[in-house]
Amino acid sequence: MSDVPFGFGPSDRDPDRDRDRPRDESGNKGDKTPDGPNDPFGFGNLPGGGQFPGGIPGFPGGLPGLPGMPGAGGPGGFDVSQLGQMLTQLGQMLSSAQASAGDGPVNYELAAQMATQQLAQTTSSLTDAQRAAVSDAVKLAELWLDPATNFPAGATETVAWTPTEWVKESMPTWKRLCDPVAQRVSGAWVEGLPEEVRAAAGPMLAMIGQMGGFAFGSQLGSGLGQLAAEVLTSTDIGFPVGPGRTAALLPEAVERFTQGLDRPASEVMIYLAAREAAHHRLFAHVGWLRERLLGAVEEYARGITIDTSRIEEIARDIDPANPASIQEAMQSGMFEPQTTPEQKAALARLETLLALIEGWVDAVVAEAVGDRLPGAEALRETLRRRRASGGPAEQAFATIVGLELRPRKLRSAAELWRLLTEDRGVEGRDAIWAHPDLLPVADDLDDPAGFVSHRDTHDPIAELEKQFAADARAAAEAEKTPDSSSDEPKDASEDDGPDEPPTRRS
Repeated sequence: MSDVPFGFGPSDRDPDRDRDRPRDESGNKGDKTPDGPNDPFGFGNLPGGGQFPGGIPGFPGGLPGLPGMPGAGGPGGFDVSQLGQMLTQLGQMLSSAQASAGDGPVNYELAAQMATQQLAQTTSSLTDAQRAAVSDAVKLAELWLDPATNFPAGATETVAWTPTEWVKESMPTWKRLCDPVAQRVSGAWVEGLPEEVRAAAGPMLAMIGQMGGFAFGSQLGSGLGQLAAEVLTSTDIGFPVGPGRTAALLPEAVERFTQGLDRPASEVMIYLAAREAAHHRLFAHVGWLRERLLGAVEEYARGITIDTSRIEEIARDIDPANPASIQEAMQSGMFEPQTTPEQKAALARLETLLALIEGWVDAVVAEAVGDRLPGAEALRETLRRRRASGGPAEQAFATIVGLELRPRKLRSAAELWRLLTEDRGVEGRDAIWAHPDLLPVADDLDDPAGFVSHRDTHDPIAELEKQFAADARAAAEAEKTPDSSSDEPKDASEDDGPDEPPTRRS
């Protein structure tokens, strides 16, 4: 996992460079410039020209002078005299964006605004010819996909998007993905502060929480601006991010992608349209799939914790007289989340599910267009290499949940679906999506042939049906058989049957 989600301080920042910067008597940096390349989330340019004075704990740079943190007026103490000044600075920084603040841990209006501004210089209006090319490509791709999958067409609308339109249409999905992780991260570092610090800070914590929403929005906006300039379709990250049943391609990005491929532009457009349409067929007709995928992200988020003992340990080593020691502490990983076994399991399930989705699309599209497009295999390999080198899907999930898809899993998943098609046919292959318990697991991707041969001798659906039938028979027998455990011995005089002479025993 290459990136830490949502703003935990980068570990590659140069402390010598920070130490050499001029500082005023309060310990804050004298310059007002952002950190340049090591300021990945754009905190140096917030709305209205405001800046974080040194950063926030858990965000790049830290915040020398946070109430209760060492260096804020004494060893481990809280300097009340500085509170008014800090509130004034924060108020000035937040005032310009106050009106756009939304509910939740991320300011999505700020994210959309930043992404749109970032794309303003590179986005142009689409022509009627571009929109027509997208529509025609999807229609043709749907015809070719019909015999390759048992799922009928899933998209009821076809559109061409600019990068800016992609940002707008995908924002509800990003909100669903980002909220769980951002909510836990925004509260985790506050929970890690000593109790006396939280009590002394009081309303200050609420303001810092709001500031965290702007920070997360800034990070998301910067990331979406980069993604929007690269994505080719609405499903380029592995699942549809736009409105339901809406197939969308981005002609400008497709044209840039086509340059240098030595393939006709129409061929590339049709191949990408086939992948887009295949994704929509799968998600439209496997009702549990989208919730299962988003649920894995939420499950990961619920496990985010911060090692408070490490915070206390590092805090003891801080020299209040040396502001540089505070900066170094903030860069030492003290606020980085601890990955739990439960989180690792959730990430593994998410990685496997995304690999199965991508592998199914890869196999189905290869079967649908392989004999019709001369360059289909070359395009297939190009997209695989694009994914291996860190395409939009990897960037998106590395930023949000710290997950990178491994290309080996994608290739194995595609091989598994191909073998299933050969062994059980299109209908038998697609029937595996009927229930999540029927899907291959991570170990199956390491041995696709073994999974296929195992299914030949073991039919999970048949086993479930047998078990249900056995349970039904057992329940019926239980109803017929009286429960003798509740019967009590009866006295002979209480016997309601006919009187009979007592039987003598010899």
